[in-house]
Amino acid sequence: MRREITAEDLQKTYTSNDMVKADCGGCHGCSDCCHYMGESVVLDPMDIWRLTKGNPAVSVQLMERFLELHVVDGIVLPNLRMVGEEEACIFLNEEERCSIHEHRPGVCRLFPLGRIYEDGGFRYFLQHQECPKKEKTKIKVSKWVDTPNLKRYEKYILNWHDLLEEARTLLENKKDDQLQKDLNAYILHAFFMEPYTAEDFYPQFEARLEKIEKLMKVLQG
Repeated sequence: MRREITAEDLQKTYTSNDMVKADCGGCHGCSDCCHYMGESVVLDPMDIWRLTKGNPAVSVQLMERFLELHVVDGIVLPNLRMVGEEEACIFLNEEERCSIHEHRPGVCRLFPLGRIYEDGGFRYFLQHQECPKKEKTKIKVSKWVDTPNLKRYEKYILNWHDLLEEARTLLENKKDDQLQKDLNAYILHAFFMEPYTAEDFYPQFEARLEKIEKLMKVLQG
């Protein structure tokens, strides 16, 4: 998702090997970032794999009960549903704790960090105004993101970002309503609706990515 980034946030950027003052100490007694997030907790394909782990029944239930679909910069993508008067994340339990913490989406793992994409890659930055927790402590970015094989994950994130940007550029150039509907339907089906197995996620994603990249070349003429 394209977001406005403040100059303060970009005063310093980080790699996965850097230390950053982002550790919230387990967020004890606080769940502010799990409320009033609107459509902003946008999921990527690996998030779906984490949440379903090869169970097609869970995949169907996930899309019907726990997620919403919204247009994100021209592309239809799923986001976590917010419910109730306090607009709480649907996965927040009665104790105001995350019920899927082990399988939480990448956006949640990253927060309060963000990513800025430039020069064919990306760097991390701290969103200073997004988390109310005072006196955060320093932690290594790679430990905070809490994702095995981080280098491969970062490559995947960049591939996913580049695909969405390519799709947006194609739709902006073609300005074809039917193409927009068809391409969005294809992306949703290929990366979010078609079940994943519980095996290694990356080869499954890469196979689907290869197919859509071939399709995009044809569509680009």
